[in-house]
Amino acid sequence: MAEATSILPLRLTSVTLQARGQTLIDGISADLQAAGRSLILGPNGAGKSLLLRLCHGLLRPTAGRIDWAGGNGERVRRRQAMVFQDPVLLRRSAAANIRYPLHLRGIPRGERQAAVDEALAHAGLGAVADRPARVLSGGEQQRLAIARAWVTRPEVLFLDEPTSNLDPAATRAIEELILAVARAGTKIVMTTHDLGQARRLADEILFLHHGRLLERTAAADFFAAPRTAEAAAFLKGDLLC
Repeated sequence: MAEATSILPLRLTSVTLQARGQTLIDGISADLQAAGRSLILGPNGAGKSLLLRLCHGLLRPTAGRIDWAGGNGERVRRRQAMVFQDPVLLRRSAAANIRYPLHLRGIPRGERQAAVDEALAHAGLGAVADRPARVLSGGEQQRLAIARAWVTRPEVLFLDEPTSNLDPAATRAIEELILAVARAGTKIVMTTHDLGQARRLADEILFLHHGRLLERTAAADFFAAPRTAEAAAFLKGDLLC
């Protein structure tokens, strides 16, 4: 994608989210650049999913700013996508689920099938194209959700715990798909609490605890020498309070 039209970087400035008298996201500032896969890591309740929803625009910060390089209008919304931990699929076939966003984007009918076939093939779902999406296995449904998000070639793809509660084989297939999406030029911003997954996928780590961004560093440096006691404890498997 041409640099002149890029929506990145995404800049967060003192982003805060409060609800019912509690501070859930606490003054986070960071720039997410186009290069590399950014994984948001931290224990349960750290604010990972909330931060992802703020970045995607599903939530508005109580204070602070979230600014895309391409502005904050319709073009930016069309150039990013998000896949949730529990994907919501249409009561249609796997192929129809991928065809639907192409229809919404106004892609000519004659061009849709090739795009659908390509997305299904990348996700390893060609053999189940005509099966109802909601009878697929959990791993297949998650791959379908990623393929559906990717079919319009977003510049940024937000992934919220995409392999939660999946077995190792399903997790491996999804990680391979994520890497393929990244190699094709889409920026990956993803939450996980799985240290092994973070080691396999991350170029950089954003480590959250109690809604605060405690570390942001290259993945290799984070795992070799975390700078905060909280991150060191998390890597050791200790319970954080």
